[in-house]
Amino acid sequence: MGRRTEVLDAAITLLGAGGVRAVTHRAVDAEAGLPAGATSNLFRTRDALLRGVVDRFAERERAVWDEIAADRAPATPADLAAALATVAREAVGPHRTLTLARYVILVEAAHHPALRAHLLATGRRVDAWFTMWMRVSGSRDPGRDAAIIANAYTGLVLHELANPDPAFDPGGRLTPLVEALLGGPDGP
Repeated sequence: MGRRTEVLDAAITLLGAGGVRAVTHRAVDAEAGLPAGATSNLFRTRDALLRGVVDRFAERERAVWDEIAADRAPATPADLAAALATVAREAVGPHRTLTLARYVILVEAAHHPALRAHLLATGRRVDAWFTMWMRVSGSRDPGRDAAIIANAYTGLVLHELANPDPAFDPGGRLTPLVEALLGGPDGP
């Protein structure tokens, strides 16, 4: 892992654990175990650091999905729903800090147009990639279905982060939606 990745992962940890105010160059240096000034050598401004974080969490979240998709190869609506449920459990479990960091950045972008623009550009790449999975899973309208499912997934995960439920069952909520949109036992 390179120093840039170490710095960004440390910033993600701070964001997820303490919110945007916890992320300073000095705090990132300390979290990463790097000498003072290491973060500012790579990211001269806080805005540059936060843009780097957006790219890094998109990369890390995609790696989680790719690992799960490689194991399940979602080619049907049922496969896709199962993969999404697994990703949701990962997002609120082992990858909770990463997921919280993403939501912190989403809120922060509401107040910072440059960060919002960068987040939207990254989001377009994620949307294109997720739309491809809709197509592979049998969607007749991948763009529409991707947006609906992504919004439902986002809300479901956000609710679970804010109000953890020991009986969290994302499949029970995602499967009927995916099957209604893409087809399945009770779908179109």
